[in-house]
Amino acid sequence: MTKRAILRLVASAAVVGVVATAALAATAVAAPSGQFPATQKVIAFDQSVKPPARKYRIAYLTECINNPYCQARLAGMKAAAKKYGFQFKIFDANFSPTAQLKLVQDAVTQGFDGYVFAPAASAPGCSMWKSTLKPTGKPVVSIDLPMCNSPDYTPGLAATVTFQRQAYFDAHVANAFKSCSGPCEAVAVGGFTGSDLFGFWELAIKHAKAKYPNVKVVSDQPGNFDPRVALKVVGDALRAHPNVKLVISSWDDMSRGAEQAIKAAGKRPGVDVAIYSIGASKDGVARVKAGSFTGVTLLRPFEESYYGAVALIMALEGKPLNGYVSEAELPAVTKLGTIFVTKANAASYHANY
Repeated sequence: MTKRAILRLVASAAVVGVVATAALAATAVAAPSGQFPATQKVIAFDQSVKPPARKYRIAYLTECINNPYCQARLAGMKAAAKKYGFQFKIFDANFSPTAQLKLVQDAVTQGFDGYVFAPAASAPGCSMWKSTLKPTGKPVVSIDLPMCNSPDYTPGLAATVTFQRQAYFDAHVANAFKSCSGPCEAVAVGGFTGSDLFGFWELAIKHAKAKYPNVKVVSDQPGNFDPRVALKVVGDALRAHPNVKLVISSWDDMSRGAEQAIKAAGKRPGVDVAIYSIGASKDGVARVKAGSFTGVTLLRPFEESYYGAVALIMALEGKPLNGYVSEAELPAVTKLGTIFVTKANAASYHANY
């Protein structure tokens, strides 16, 4: 079980409804275009500014640290701390909004200079920010997940740094669906039912089905970010629908289970049945190179926390971004020119987790 184990236990139905408008931005996500000025500002600051004279104390209010994605994000915080000379303390909620509320309250009593906040779920995260963090008057940068019914940046924060918003999932699913040139049966495997990310996922499938009516989703099930669950879901779907040509997954580990199910059905993954995954982990990219995954949509956990911390330093130094930092416009992505890793460009992409 990886990045989103026991993920987002409290859903935010309001976010799912409001962020539908972000689907209009899917093209920008798929092809980084520099539409978010805050992204270029934080990159420029990081490239040119010396460490502050003052040693800041920062609270890292995170939903997780104990899986590969979250460990890479922790490494990003450590790298930023080394460069900018700040100290930070970890407050790990272990995916529990209830636990996170207590940790946020504890952090506020300890008098930190600022906060990097990765909410365990959008709705309670918004409540924690408004009721507890915002009244401190200290800068807060949110990472990983949009909050407060915002498609990306939440006004009042020093910055928001995310990849996984509605437009991101829209782009991933649309990219997979458009690969079908004719009638096409597809299987979808998402995360945890009721989570924010599952809401984004389901809405992205709805958008893509409307745009690509030739694609028929014959199975749409949660996979709980677990390859064993994905193995069963995809295996059951292939037995009931032997003509399936496409599997879409919201995490590389689940996609491994899908690959195994396709092989067990006597089919060739990446040839008879295409697999489109999310993550672009080292393992995911290796499977793209080998041809068993058709494509992966990348995530950059190291940069998510690194630039989140840089944005917080900017605010502490009197230069708040007050805007959205799009991970799709960070150097590792713009160098590739797309958020999609395929066999054609996989050799040019460096996975860092």
